[in-house]
Amino acid sequence: MNVRRYFSTREKLKALEREIAYRRRVYPRLVANGRMSQREADEQVAIFETIAKDYRDQIETEAPSLFGRR
Repeated sequence: MNVRRYFSTREKLKALEREIAYRRRVYPRLVANGRMSQREADEQVAIFETIAKDYRDQIETEAPSLFGRR
């Protein structure tokens, strides 16, 4: 299998946002079934949201300005 080894920051952010949405759908069921605590669910989502923010910040600093200034 020939899989790319490099993914842009935007591609990684998009995948991460899908993962966050997935976890927001799945975690409530895991909490209701007693397989995960609410605290653990909240912490896991918060970690991924923080990573997404880091990617957004990185994209913002990488993005060229249309007018030559920020």
